[in-house]
Amino acid sequence: MSSPFPPVPPQPPHPGGGPEGGVLRHAHWWQHRWVRYGALVTLLALSGLVILALVREQTGTEGLLVGLGLAVLPVPLLVAAFRWLDRVEPGPWRNLIFAFAWGACAAALIAIIANSFATRWIATATADPSGADTLGATVIAPVVEESAKAAAVLLVFLFRRRDFTGIVDGVVIAGITATGFAFTENILYLGTAFGTDQLTGDSGIASVTAATFFVRVVMSPFAHPLFTVLTGIGFGVAALSGERQHTRRVLLPLSGLLLAMGMHALWNGSSSFGELGFFAVYAAIMVPAFGLLTWLVVWTRQRELRTVREELPAYAAAGWIAPAEPFALGSMRARRLARVYAGRHLGRPAARAVAQYEAYATSLAFLRHRGRQGRAGADFLVRERELLNELWRRKDVARPAMDYAVRMTAPPVRMPPPPWPAYGAPGVYGAYGYGQGPAYGPPGQAYGPVQGYGQGPAYAHGPAYGQGPAYGGRPHSSGTDHRNGHTPSYGYGYGTGTGQEQGHGYGYPPGPGPGPRPAADPHP
Repeated sequence: MSSPFPPVPPQPPHPGGGPEGGVLRHAHWWQHRWVRYGALVTLLALSGLVILALVREQTGTEGLLVGLGLAVLPVPLLVAAFRWLDRVEPGPWRNLIFAFAWGACAAALIAIIANSFATRWIATATADPSGADTLGATVIAPVVEESAKAAAVLLVFLFRRRDFTGIVDGVVIAGITATGFAFTENILYLGTAFGTDQLTGDSGIASVTAATFFVRVVMSPFAHPLFTVLTGIGFGVAALSGERQHTRRVLLPLSGLLLAMGMHALWNGSSSFGELGFFAVYAAIMVPAFGLLTWLVVWTRQRELRTVREELPAYAAAGWIAPAEPFALGSMRARRLARVYAGRHLGRPAARAVAQYEAYATSLAFLRHRGRQGRAGADFLVRERELLNELWRRKDVARPAMDYAVRMTAPPVRMPPPPWPAYGAPGVYGAYGYGQGPAYGPPGQAYGPVQGYGQGPAYAHGPAYGQGPAYGGRPHSSGTDHRNGHTPSYGYGYGTGTGQEQGHGYGYPPGPGPGPRPAADPHP
């Protein structure tokens, strides 16, 4: 059966093999990256200045400063929460900065202008100012604000497609955009409340400022992010769709946007449901929806880690990464230990290099997973080669840290009592060391290319990535090693055949038999 995507390319003969060359065409001045970045930064900066002027005009300088000081309090917490969700394949900071700036400046400016214009038009047309305010809050504001925030998600989806690969990316971009929007909106509401207190002389807990702070910052800091995350999920599912599924890629983001508008309208209209309407909507809808979306995102992140563990062994078999690294890269604890180890022993640049290594390896796993499902783009080979080259440049720094992380996070394996079904001294399985010698060794998990000779279900020929005590026993899942010279499988259980086993291996947990350590890493 032919593979749905090209085989893994062979590793380069020397580190840092650059991408295939090509002829660079002359770009027009408006096509240069600095021109596009400059235009975007200018647009957002002008929007921010206009926003500050409008808020200052409505709240006064003192109200602006009070609102700014109070509104900034939940921002670090929300940004950290979304960044935590994005730890498996962290997106570049420039995307997050753009999303926050768009929400705080461009989207907020669009909302202020459009909401004010629509409310005034409705009030003039109906001669009912109070009804216009209610209609504006429950109908106009959700449509305008969610559309303005969704524009940031759309721009990242279209122009940063490599960084937008799934649901978590959509959630993070949408959440950060909404956090920026809520920041600006809170400045306006809190500043206005402070101005009201200045006129009435209220202060302390009984003040309008305290009540506004409690409702908007303490009780519902996640309100705007929760609405817009629904749009982000729609874009995230669209990103998982094939390039030819045009209808799906259009309808899913629109469906998410409509859901965001509906929930936003319900939230804004809750105050008109009676004295307890706000708390009823908050308890019955907002809190369960927040819990459900949090579960969905965490479950998606666990699925991403499983994808890393399933896709990277192919690159380990080809020699691009060490055989034990798919396990380490599929564990958040192991990844963190690798970064800490690199920073402690080699300095902060090494820790950054390991973090980059983990991110590139994760992107590589996701790319191959999309190729397996037939969703890889036309640039699959080019992108794969780019990611592999980035890994290869950092392997000398990353591999010792990854080895340490595997040793520290290896799951325990039950050790049967001696005598083990083996001949010779245990040499292959040591305390995560390198062993040579005719031995089966005690049961343990082994990583590394091991060659087996003899008869019985315990012998491996080729790169082995075994989970379970030693080799053989039962075929467990697909892989790249061969049992008895033929069957591709991962072994689970230790062998009971006779013969000798020779080669290099990584083994854990520690066995009682140390093997001689070679001078150089046998796995380049």
